[in-house]
Amino acid sequence: MSPTQVIVIVLVVLVVAAVLAVVARQAARRRALRSRFGPEYDRVVAERDSRADAERELRERERRHAELTLTPLTPESRARYAAAWEELQVRFVDSPAETVSDADELVGRLVAERGYPTGDFSDQIAQLSVEHARTLSHYRDAHEIRLRNERGEAGTEELRQAVVHYRALFADLLGGDPLDARVPDQRDPDQHHPEHHRPEQHHRPEERHPEHASREAQETPVDRPHDVTSR
Repeated sequence: MSPTQVIVIVLVVLVVAAVLAVVARQAARRRALRSRFGPEYDRVVAERDSRADAERELRERERRHAELTLTPLTPESRARYAAAWEELQVRFVDSPAETVSDADELVGRLVAERGYPTGDFSDQIAQLSVEHARTLSHYRDAHEIRLRNERGEAGTEELRQAVVHYRALFADLLGGDPLDARVPDQRDPDQHHPEHHRPEQHHRPEERHPEHASREAQETPVDRPHDVTSR
């Protein structure tokens, strides 16, 4: 074998090795993006003209996210937000439409306190997707229902689902799940139960409304899911 042939073979091997290294690096970066963004990866790929364009978008999100100054919640702040959410769910009984707006506002306050932007919704979604991608579908669904609610187009069951969707991101941002997953039923406007306005009083079983007692008797632990995403 001539020296020229040896040089050619060496050059070919080096080129092939370089190509394989590039392919391997791209595959590793793709796996990392898939792992980090989860379903958001597939969503962005479907929205962009090419996978490469989508991955550039996701890497840009990572870059912008790295510039944020995120703040963990103190135990006191976390407890305060959890209590505020419980109060909000109770209000759903009397005013479901207003409660959805209140839930959006409460989530917005928590988003801001954690250090995320709260202006443009799409920008907020992009920034949240880096660490909270797996609950973004809930947030998007809640946002859409809230917009329909403002137009007077959302029914009570949709409003209930909006609260459940908001809760998914809310619990994720809290860094745990100290929240009650069950959203109370809307109160029948034809019935008046003054005792509901005195939550500090405890009623004996015989004093409960028979409809409530029957409902409670039929509920089992299976009826009280703790994982909001399973609803």
